Amino acid sequence: MNLPSELPIVQAPMAGGPSTPALTAAVSRAGGYGFVAAGYLSAGALREAITQTRALTDAPLGVNLFMPSTPGDRSGIAAYAAILRPEAERLGVALGDARWEDDGYEAKLEVVASTHVHLVSFTFGCPSSETVEWLHRADLQVAVTVTSAPEARIAADSGADLLIVQGSEAGGHQGSFAGLSARRIPLLSLLEDVRGTTGVPVIASGGIMTGGDAAAAMRLGAIAVQLGTALLCATEAGTAAAYRQALLGELFSDTILTRAYSGRFGRGLANRFALEHDGQAPQAYPEVHHLTRPLRAAATQAGDTSVPNLWAGTGWRQVTAEPAAAIVRRIAGDARRAAT
Repeated sequence: MNLPSELPIVQAPMAGGPSTPALTAAVSRAGGYGFVAAGYLSAGALREAITQTRALTDAPLGVNLFMPSTPGDRSGIAAYAAILRPEAERLGVALGDARWEDDGYEAKLEVVASTHVHLVSFTFGCPSSETVEWLHRADLQVAVTVTSAPEARIAADSGADLLIVQGSEAGGHQGSFAGLSARRIPLLSLLEDVRGTTGVPVIASGGIMTGGDAAAAMRLGAIAVQLGTALLCATEAGTAAAYRQALLGELFSDTILTRAYSGRFGRGLANRFALEHDGQAPQAYPEVHHLTRPLRAAATQAGDTSVPNLWAGTGWRQVTAEPAAAIVRRIAGDARRAAT
């Protein structure tokens, strides 16, 4: 399978704000492949996001869905809530309702099928072969985010058309599943592990900030590379002002993989909250996500960068503030030159 785009550049679906119809369309118009991020949206809001994006571009679109997680341990969630109460009091908000829900999974499947998008990708798990077959009958291609060779084999066995191979350098949530969340493999090593194990085409994700990064991944067999962190400060991104300031101003010295914000491992800037609460949160997604959401929202509104999840990959220092088209074309052009 080849992507229906001029350039081997994929816009990562960055749920929760950074991904916007304008960003998706800008990447598509520049010759890349754009994704709509369905995470945290209702089914109706997802349909509207697809409609808005299509009003800006007629290019084929991808949509990313979160696979439902297993409910977490209630006692661990309660213990973490007790730890966070002083944070809530300082910010003048109540902690969120630490509820489990499936992010409207079934309803969103219906949306992607009925809106006839080109590709649907899955994060946090692998859909059943029956679901993949149903999507194929609806004329959709299927991609699965994997972080290990065993996960790649599971996805291939389900009938996936593409693998999004996510290295440990990636910003945001790690897509690990099948009990392998503790395995953290750098992208190039992971591509070596996955290469030849399934025969399914792969998109490389994690730490891609330059044309050299892209060329290195494609030399190991990737048909395209996925950009997330590189687009966080793009003109069209919905990234909050304080978040942009933290990246561009290098307010923090490093990134950290932590469950502190959501109950799933994610990589972001190592701010105070991430450092103080690392190791305290239980493995309970989305319960911890809902628990901490009011804290993150209040801090973001106040311009306080010490609290929110500032998701970013290891190459974050190379982020630039410019139109998405300039970023996409520069990385694609440099990759082409590096490959010759």
